[in-house]
Amino acid sequence: MNSFFTLRTPPSITYGPDSFLKIGEQAAQKGKNALIISDKVMEHLGNVEKCKIFLKNCEVDSTVYLGVETEPTDHYVAEALKIFRANGCDLIISLGGGSCIDTAKAVSVLAANDGNIDEFVGGKRLAKLPPIPHIAIPTTAGTGSEATDVTVITNTSNQVKMMIKQPAFMPAAAIVDPGLSKSSPKHVTAATGVDALSHAIEAYLSKKSHPMTDMLALSAVELIVNNIRDAYTDGSNMVSREKMALGSLKAGMAFTNASVCLVHGMSRPIGALFHVPHGFSNAMLLPAVLEFSRDSCIERLADLGRIFRPDGELSDEEAADIAVESVKGLYSDLNIPNLKGWGIDEKEFYLAVEKMAKDAMDSGSPANNPRVPTLQELQELYMTCYDYQFSGRGAAAK
Repeated sequence: MNSFFTLRTPPSITYGPDSFLKIGEQAAQKGKNALIISDKVMEHLGNVEKCKIFLKNCEVDSTVYLGVETEPTDHYVAEALKIFRANGCDLIISLGGGSCIDTAKAVSVLAANDGNIDEFVGGKRLAKLPPIPHIAIPTTAGTGSEATDVTVITNTSNQVKMMIKQPAFMPAAAIVDPGLSKSSPKHVTAATGVDALSHAIEAYLSKKSHPMTDMLALSAVELIVNNIRDAYTDGSNMVSREKMALGSLKAGMAFTNASVCLVHGMSRPIGALFHVPHGFSNAMLLPAVLEFSRDSCIERLADLGRIFRPDGELSDEEAADIAVESVKGLYSDLNIPNLKGWGIDEKEFYLAVEKMAKDAMDSGSPANNPRVPTLQELQELYMTCYDYQFSGRGAAAK
């Protein structure tokens, strides 16, 4: 075990209600001509126009790219990069969910270093020049991407989600205004919230965890499990929204330093092949993966179980089981479907299992898991997850 650890975060994090108002002031410190990477939803809600006005008030010009419609692809990156260069931009602002933020991360690195984003997979290429300054403004409480040095971009030529991690992808600043998530519909609140929970849990269980990430991860789990139901049932509850935003931020800081594990390794191929949003695909896998991993991380699972049920004297084995059952109960309350319930065709899914298992293993994330699966176990786990029941105790992969 290492005797020293590293904690990477954005150089600046501005957090709290109305912090969006600070974007003009912060942008003016980093550039004079911003590319805003956002989506049609943010445009419809008026947040893109507000961002432009805040920038203009601080004498920062802006151009907008609204092409992000799904989880980020290399096509979005190429389109946004072309607009960045054509307009002589010197600053990037992402305004939206993780898809907008991840797209902006890729553009910020490529705008300074040229080339294609797939060249950076697996550390095959490192950014030699500093990235273009990127200010990330999340509008959901989920991905935590505003605080990570990771971007996940789908390679449309082979339908593989490329998980790329290196310091150059860390935003130069993050602005986390919980008010921006108020407009999120219930299903988005659920999906992004359980995504953040997955980040926090995997960061705590990861073989690469350390005392600083443990502190952040456990705090994030507590914030999320105590507030996600209220945020889901009453989207106008700003106390819960604020705590969810803080939980997501802490979870992002935890997992970018401790890494994610088996859930994320398995979820990326599902997203790439069946276009399931990342938060939902993580949720569909987490309970079965926790059962698969249980005997290799009982003490840590027990710590999580005692957050769900802090009262009473519990053995580690009892508390570990409570952690798994509580996650399943939460998913039932949030109406999270399994893979079958999402509508994925059973035959198509089983035909893809071999490729998904290989792609998941190749990503490297499963190696961080407390129990590392064989390729055969990974295939079996995918099949277990297809029709896994959250309402009752699901079948564990043994």
